[in-house]
Amino acid sequence: MKLEDYGFIGDTYTGALVGINGSIDWLCTPRFDSDACFTALLGTEKNGHWQISPREPVQHVRHAYRDDTLVLETLFETANGTVRLIDLMPPRGKYRDVVRIVEGVKGLVEMEMKLVIRFDYGQTIPWVKQSEDGLIAIAGPNALVLRSDVPTFGEDLSTMARFSIGKGERKSFVLTWHPSHEAPPKAIDALHSLQETEKYWSEWAARCTYKGEYRQAVIRSLMTLKALTYVPTGGIVAALTTSLPEKLGGVRNWDYRFCWLRDATFTLYSFMQAGYTEEAAAWSQWLLRAVAGDPAQLQIMYGAAGERRLTEVQLAHLVGYESSTPVRIGNAASEQLQLDVYGEVMDAMYLARQMKIEFELDSWHLERHLVDFVERNWNKPDEGIWEIRGPRRDFTHSKVMAWVAVDRAVRGIEEFGLEGPLEHWRELRDTIHREVCEKGFHAERKAFTQFYGSDKLDAALLMMPLVGFLPPTDDRVRSTVELIEKELVVDGFVQRYHPDESASVDGLPPGEGSFLPCSFWLVDCLHLMGREREAREMFQRLLDVRTSLGLISEEYDTARHRLIGNFPQAFTHVGLINTARNLSPKLGPAEHRSALGHDGV
Repeated sequence: MKLEDYGFIGDTYTGALVGINGSIDWLCTPRFDSDACFTALLGTEKNGHWQISPREPVQHVRHAYRDDTLVLETLFETANGTVRLIDLMPPRGKYRDVVRIVEGVKGLVEMEMKLVIRFDYGQTIPWVKQSEDGLIAIAGPNALVLRSDVPTFGEDLSTMARFSIGKGERKSFVLTWHPSHEAPPKAIDALHSLQETEKYWSEWAARCTYKGEYRQAVIRSLMTLKALTYVPTGGIVAALTTSLPEKLGGVRNWDYRFCWLRDATFTLYSFMQAGYTEEAAAWSQWLLRAVAGDPAQLQIMYGAAGERRLTEVQLAHLVGYESSTPVRIGNAASEQLQLDVYGEVMDAMYLARQMKIEFELDSWHLERHLVDFVERNWNKPDEGIWEIRGPRRDFTHSKVMAWVAVDRAVRGIEEFGLEGPLEHWRELRDTIHREVCEKGFHAERKAFTQFYGSDKLDAALLMMPLVGFLPPTDDRVRSTVELIEKELVVDGFVQRYHPDESASVDGLPPGEGSFLPCSFWLVDCLHLMGREREAREMFQRLLDVRTSLGLISEEYDTARHRLIGNFPQAFTHVGLINTARNLSPKLGPAEHRSALGHDGV
């Protein structure tokens, strides 16, 4: 099934993907990064799924979210009638629930439910028993209890139910996770949970202060970000999934169920500019706690609660999404040196200070140590923003972000009266800026290039005017943007770098989709350069590749015209939100700031 055919439900602890065929094919519980109990997305139905759908042929099917909520409705039409399937995950405390309600709309429809629970990413068959609490499935530390309005029976290591649904009738199914060493929690009322979940999301959406022309797209993206938030800590995972390929049938399949420092500033800006100060503050506090300690031990990503050990493992028993292997859990890139994240952390702290977010820890003391580390290491090669698996390089973008780290420290002293070696940091900032302009710019190509000595382009360099390294009016910026448009834009979407030559850079087989955040960066650059019509046309193309539910993934396959990569992708939704705000003229001049939330220099 294509990604476009999946809906996303979540409870701010974890989430699930629900197919338009009524099958939940992906669910990790109790956290985003826990082992999956439904893994059909990366394997087959035998690796776990939960389907509720008509037994008779479906003539037409469509799905939609109920107003501004994360309650998903799927409408099945058959020759004998119409039935509605309602899916949701009610936000609540210790336990995780998936609530499914079947409503008769017209006629009489014969329905079937098939529940295949396989813990440990589709590998472990649970012990199943019937009790007064419901049908309980147990394996190791995990237990799921099914409570159903219709009788169930076992068949081929699955739990089945067959029933008919007439107009005005409702049948409910509730699947609840709990620790296997504890008794099952009390049953929840499905209809009451539906009402409470609707209220939760409707009230949250109503807080959005964005009033621009792209309001509906922005609200849906903000809700997606909220749903990807691990609410106990405020951490925001990069995506719901792991190992959805960047090229169908390829090996660029990574686990994105973790929190990237790189996303911090963009996400902060998205939440703050839409009025969600609590979420922005929680994300800032997560960031500060995660990076606390020796700056030399800073990682590019952490677990949802700040965990550091994200060991990468391949799951050989899964065939992968559309035969794309290997399937990976964990992420070895967490051990890489990526100098740009120091700039992103300093930028996020600077933005949070601008927004008057108060920190629990001594933020400035930590920030000074981060700048000291940058001073000692900025001129070293690293793996860069694209987390290459090849040799380290002197990536131009990494040096630019090292400049950002020092620049935000200087601004902290100048604008907030913080203590530090102001003149020394100003000199360091100038030194980095001078070297990037000398070594990162290719005179013959008239463009900044991917790394020192290279003549190849990199879409990450679109960030230069957005972070204030150079103004958008600078001739070098203009010529770089124009060359990126000429060489890295395919069918209206931006490639990260030359895809056919990627193996020489990242050590992986060539070929991938267009990394969608890069396209949003280009829209921002076009807007800042005064090319408003082109910016809006490109933004509309990006809006058009969203699913009918307003969701978007990491990348877009321009040859097959479909979404690929992990889904839904927080970074892409953040790009949509920030670019929409930049393009909204009704917000007034004071609101027109760059994609990272501060004016260029």
